Amino acid sequence: MIDFDNTYSTLPESFYVEATPESVSNPVLLDFNREFASEGLGLNLDTTSDAELAALFTGQILPKSASPISLAYAGHQFGHFVPQLGDGRAHLIGEIVSPAGKRYDIQLKGSGQTPFSRRGDGKSALGPVVREYIVSEAMHFLGVPTTRALAAATTGDLVYREEPLPGAIFTRVASSHIRIGTFEYFAARHDPVSLRLLLDYSIDRHYPEIKDEENRSLCFLERVAHGHAAMVAHWLSLGFIHGVMNTDNMSISGETIDYGPCAFIDNFALDTVFSSIDRYGRYSYKNQIDIAIWNLSRLASCLVPLVHDDQKTAVSMLEEAINGYAHVYEEKRIEMMRRKLGLFGSHPEDESLIRDWLHYLEDGDRDFTLSFRKLGEAPEELVNNAFLTEFLLKWEKRRGNQAKDLQQSRDLMNSVNPVFIPRNHHVERAIQAAMEGDLSIFQDMNHFLRKPYVEQSKFESYKNPPKPHERIQATFCGT
Repeated sequence: MIDFDNTYSTLPESFYVEATPESVSNPVLLDFNREFASEGLGLNLDTTSDAELAALFTGQILPKSASPISLAYAGHQFGHFVPQLGDGRAHLIGEIVSPAGKRYDIQLKGSGQTPFSRRGDGKSALGPVVREYIVSEAMHFLGVPTTRALAAATTGDLVYREEPLPGAIFTRVASSHIRIGTFEYFAARHDPVSLRLLLDYSIDRHYPEIKDEENRSLCFLERVAHGHAAMVAHWLSLGFIHGVMNTDNMSISGETIDYGPCAFIDNFALDTVFSSIDRYGRYSYKNQIDIAIWNLSRLASCLVPLVHDDQKTAVSMLEEAINGYAHVYEEKRIEMMRRKLGLFGSHPEDESLIRDWLHYLEDGDRDFTLSFRKLGEAPEELVNNAFLTEFLLKWEKRRGNQAKDLQQSRDLMNSVNPVFIPRNHHVERAIQAAMEGDLSIFQDMNHFLRKPYVEQSKFESYKNPPKPHERIQATFCGT
């Protein structure tokens, strides 16, 4: 069925616990990402029935080569350190190597209790599964480094939150599930042997090009920094807010992971927050770069005993590295936003142009996604005022002075400014309909979001921003 090639489970037992997915009453397949399974992962499941797929992707039947485990990690949650978290509702059933030679984890999420569950039920309601499936796939086709959706299935059982809800399990594919919090787990235990082993494994799996470097720890930190900088810059360019940028939700591979209380901005505001538990705006849109750097510094603190034998020297080297990376995050953001304005190369006034455009959006409570698209295709359709007139004069002058012509500028803008995003109110509609057994909105969104930069007249209504009464003010964690 699936031929796993597992490596993480060969590490010492302190890295994970063996755990088996719980039995469910009536597994039913909601969706299976056949194209990704076949072309991306090289899985040959074409002759497998929906019933067999449902059993597989709820953990009821597993291939002989599977090695179900739940991973150990710690994490800073909203700035507060928790020394042991771990997979409390997830089972990594195994790793596969794609035809392109890339290694992936296949993980069941919401598949029941593990030794890390901390009194939780280890299960997931249908809503968070629908959300993660839609958003993670949308992020992939928007070009953002991300985990992927392989399958979703209902369990036939109820889970109990504020009310009884239908249960479901999400099958997630990731380059790995190693997090900053994984390093924190061993650092908190003052276990340099395991830290070294984790670093060696992480480098071999994700950054083999640095394995012969003199100071691999510093090179590793640099690779993670650049990966996170590119990822977060891409989030900001799309108006995406992760919602829970805790260190246990930050993968060292640079992939976006854990789509809990996440959302895309409709009407732009720098201090927008969607997470219902982020009461002080720690993970707001405008704070995401600062938090990413803060998280990177937590990783750096774990690497102290690996960087140099002398602690003071190691700390000094790591502080210098972190200070040097801070500008990388902002440069990546400016680079992404420059492209969204159709600008080639760089110019000293670009930052002020970007700032002025975002001010125009925020001051008028304007839609982030459609405003960028209109700017490239039909700026005359934007709500005009004196501020916009002045901005357009500066912007058009900047575009007119670059080597590329205006059509190339428009083409660039249309390649990075989507027509469609998984708008919050439509995701919520998909969730509510799925709870009633109607998967049409879920299926529609998974279809048109495969081509987010292309006009699709059949799905015209999905690109519109919400009406005032449709705005989603908060999203919630699935636990």
